[in-house]
Amino acid sequence: MRVLVVEDEAPIAADLRRGLEANGYTIEPAMDGETAWFLGGTEDFAAIVLDLGLPRLDGLTVLKRWRAEGVRTPVLVLTARGAWTERVEGIDAGADDYLPKPFQFDELLARLRAIIRRSAGAASSVLASGKVTLDTRTMRASVEGRPLSLTPLEYRLLALLMHRVGKLVPQSEITEQLYAQDFERESNSIEVLVGRLRRKLGPGVIETRKGFGYTIGGG
Repeated sequence: MRVLVVEDEAPIAADLRRGLEANGYTIEPAMDGETAWFLGGTEDFAAIVLDLGLPRLDGLTVLKRWRAEGVRTPVLVLTARGAWTERVEGIDAGADDYLPKPFQFDELLARLRAIIRRSAGAASSVLASGKVTLDTRTMRASVEGRPLSLTPLEYRLLALLMHRVGKLVPQSEITEQLYAQDFERESNSIEVLVGRLRRKLGPGVIETRKGFGYTIGGG
């Protein structure tokens, strides 16, 4: 799934990108508030990691604008340690959670998973639909208890569909969530990827709504 990471400190941004990509996320970076405001308001993301201390437009203003414009993407706010007033303002402005700097990456990852789960209406890190189970904490999937070996892209696709169980996911949204903007891909790459994952999951798990998209668990 695709995450917008808004952080102007290059070393932190690079660490976040490496860590999140290693855990199955597609990352879109932004290093200033104006770019973040535009991307968050015009593109689809599973979640946003937002630093408040940004150039050009501060993070709190960006968050308030998103919420005023109807953007409901879950947001994890990063704040300077001890800046409790910022944390309060962030929550009041519509942040879903906050994390003070410096932070442990594992905690950020856990909080990110949690706000994505909550936005999808899931209470546990283990997602299930029929015979398929996906543990988003360990990044392990199984069918009837049998472990699956998935490529990173196959995992991202399965995670996206499992977070939307019973709902139709359009092909355009899958493309946006799985690939970075600058990633070159073939026109039929989604169909090929779905075909590979479908073979591993077995028949009847991923349903196709021709011309509309894909779903797991009906819809």
